[in-house]
Formats: sequence, structure tokens, C-alpha cells
Amino acid sequence: MNISTTDLQALVGPQLSALADLLDDGAQSLGGGAALADAETLCAGWSVRHVVAHMTMAARYDGPAFMAELSAVDGDFDRLSQTIAHRDARRPFSELLDDLRSDTLAEWAPPGGGAAGALTHAVIHSADITVPNTLPRSSSDEATLIVLNALAAGIASQQFGVDVGDRTLRATDLAWSVGDGSEVVSRPASEFVALLAGRSVGGLDLRS
Repeated sequence: MNISTTDLQALVGPQLSALADLLDDGAQSLGGGAALADAETLCAGWSVRHVVAHMTMAARYDGPAFMAELSAVDGDFDRLSQTIAHRDARRPFSELLDDLRSDTLAEWAPPGGGAAGALTHAVIHSADITVPNTLPRSSSDEATLIVLNALAAGIASQQFGVDVGDRTLRATDLAWSVGDGSEVVSRPASEFVALLAGRSVGGLDLRS
């Protein structure tokens, strides 16, 4: 699937807004959303509000502010992510959802990752939230397929240590599969996004 950088970036905002809408609806149905905001995710130790706070860093910290935060933790990005996620998760959940919908975030791309990195970030973290909470997939078919193909083409093994092995992975809700192994694993596409991103889902872990 060939798609331009401009087209990839144009997909980012809608995925973030769709997640915000899904979480907003869920929060309202739970009478304020405390239960949903504090629900577990596939990111160890992070609730939904932590993941959303992490996803929306760029909406609150411009270049200089981000570099100041990074300098404060001696350039350790993992430590920075933890610090900001836990600190900003204390913000009202409705404000974090507004950040998900912001034009700034829709136009943001990670240094070195570009538009493809921004889209991958949005789709993977959306799955981190929706999969364990049995919420419907918020990412569009197009965006999900792009990210699944990118993960299967090398990101899964290079960045997340994933190995499909003697398996065939086959999505049940999209026309997508990878591998030609004898063990056929059929799951919804969002679960494969999470699995190829190195998460453990439903007793399956593809990390080698």
C-alpha cells in the first residue's frame, strides 16, 4: 500500500479524535468516567488516563518546553515519559480528551519517526486502551491496515522483539494476514496491533 507522507499525517487526527469520542461516550455512560479513566491498559502500570496523558504530550509541550523537561531527567526519554504520564494524568480527564482532539496533536510527528511514526503511535496506544477494556476498535480500517503492515514488515521484530514464528496471524474483522505457519491464530485486528507491538494479549505473547 503506497501512501504519501501528507496522506499519512492526515490520518493521524481522525484516529485520535475517534479515540477521544469513544472514551468520552464511555465516560458519560459511567457517570463521569472515573471507572473508565482509571481502568487498566496493556501498558504495564498505566491506567487509561496515563496512556492518554502520554499520547497527548505534544499538545501541551512545545519544542522548548519538551527539551526543558528532557534536560531535567538527563535526556532519559523513558523516564520523561513516565514522569509526564503520571504528572499529567492528574489533569481532568475531559481536558486530556480535548488534547487528543487538538489540531496541534493532529499535526505532530515524532522526531525521526515522521507521519508514519505519529500514526503508529496513535493506533498502537489506542489498542492499548481498547483491547483490555473490550471497547470497539477506534482506529479506522485504513489506519489499522497501514500500521499492521508496517509492524509486520519489520517494526515488530526490530523495535519490539516480536517473532511470528510458525504461525499464521489472521484478522477476523479485516482482510489481513501475515505468516505461513501451521498454527493459525485468528483474532480481531486491534489485538494483532497490540501483539505485534510486543504486548501480551489473551495468553499470547509473540516476543521472542
